Amino acid sequence: MPASDYLIIDERFAGLIHINAGPEVLWDGGRWTEGPAYFPAGRYVIWSDIPNDRIMRWDEMNGAVAVFEHPCRNQNGHAVDIQGRMIACEHRGRCISRYEHDGSRKILADSFDGKPLNSPNDVIVKSDGSIWFTDPSYGVDSDYEGDAAPMEQDGRHVYRIDQAGGITRVISDMKQPNGLAFSPDESLLYVADTGGTHYPDCEPVIRVYPVTKDGKSVGAGSEFVTCSKGFFDGFRVDANGNIWSSAGDGVHCFSPDGKLLGKILIDQVVSNICFGGPKRNRLFICATTTLRSVYVNARGM
Repeated sequence: MPASDYLIIDERFAGLIHINAGPEVLWDGGRWTEGPAYFPAGRYVIWSDIPNDRIMRWDEMNGAVAVFEHPCRNQNGHAVDIQGRMIACEHRGRCISRYEHDGSRKILADSFDGKPLNSPNDVIVKSDGSIWFTDPSYGVDSDYEGDAAPMEQDGRHVYRIDQAGGITRVISDMKQPNGLAFSPDESLLYVADTGGTHYPDCEPVIRVYPVTKDGKSVGAGSEFVTCSKGFFDGFRVDANGNIWSSAGDGVHCFSPDGKLLGKILIDQVVSNICFGGPKRNRLFICATTTLRSVYVNARGM
């Protein structure tokens, strides 16, 4: 029964789902799937299979799955910029790269303050074209998702790349910054902290930071919501400001004021999600070994 795929905690969640349309498995066969991104011009989704060092591609028109790139320097998170180009977080490359329209790859940032980045994890593009990304240590912690190496930065932080290519550090008070997203009006930046993987006393939270009026930095952050199962990893915000986040038991949906509205229950740990489809009302879900999707009554930004 599709109803068993959902946990409705607040009646508002009933209006955000289609109770007769449950999640479907589009592909299985990964080790740890991550970083989905939807390309509307081609109507396809790409995602990472990090330990297998490959990017996969699912065609919305015929359901075909193919390897998009292998090896791929253990890429993790992806985003689509305002020109339709792919922005990638590379664990092994320890950089943010961009795939140009001619297929070439350009490194946008691989160091800060003269030292290599740790292992960029997730990335978003602001409406002004700036690129914001998190840089935890997962890709240098072992050889499983990158190359084991000493961490040369003084911590795990969040950065911004401006359109001229300059990089600045915008957040430095987190243990392991992971997924991130802006509110619809870009006045708030949400960032997940998965520091509990390294620091047992670190709560699995999403923090929220007010964006300054010039749009180039953020103010002091605060805890927004706490994960009730596992960790928040990647997440997205819909056009009405609801937060749809990965978690240990599926996808958790929060209202803009931080109320847990409900869950899409998944039988694997969810790592990341994105909105896609012609109406941007299809949620694509990376869950451990699989790529899944579900239609929702909400639209991605």
